[in-house]
Amino acid sequence: MAKPVNMTAQTQSASALFLRESEIRRGIELLYFAQTYIARKIDADLARQGLGRAHHRALYFIARKPDMAVSDLLALLGITKQSLGRVLNELTDRHYVETRPGERDRRQRLLRLTPEGAAFEAKMFDYVRDRWSSAYSNAGQEAVTGFWSVLEGLIPEKELPRVAALRG
Repeated sequence: MAKPVNMTAQTQSASALFLRESEIRRGIELLYFAQTYIARKIDADLARQGLGRAHHRALYFIARKPDMAVSDLLALLGITKQSLGRVLNELTDRHYVETRPGERDRRQRLLRLTPEGAAFEAKMFDYVRDRWSSAYSNAGQEAVTGFWSVLEGLIPEKELPRVAALRG
C-alpha cells in the first residue's frame, strides 16, 4: 500500500513558477512563522529576566564577535544610539556585558560577554541551534545552501560585508 503524500513545508517543492505572488507569499509566511515559533521560546526566557529582543540581539552579536565596538553593534542592530545605550546599561548592570577601552582609541568602547552573560546567551542559543540543526538536517546540504542564497539576496548589497565579517 502506498504511503499518502504529506504536503508539508518539508516535502512540498517550489513551483516552476516560483516568482508568482502566491509562491513569494508562501516564502514570506514560512519565514514569518518559523521566526515567530522560535522567538516565542526566547521571548519567554527573556521576559523572566525582564529583558526583550533587543537584549537578545545584542547578546547574540557580542557573543559572535567579542570585543566588538559599540559603534559596530549599533550599525549591526540598526537601532538608535539611545536605545542601544539603554540595552547595554541593563546588560552591564546584570553583569552580562562588560566594556573596555579600545587599544588604539581609548575613547572606543569594546564589548564582551561576562561568564554570566555567555551562559545566558548559550542557553538561548542552544534552543535555536537545536531547531535550526533539525531543520537543516531534514532539508539537506543543497537546500541549506539555497536557503542561505535566498536570505543573502534579501540583504542590501552594501550590508553584505558587515554580515560576512561575522563569519571571520
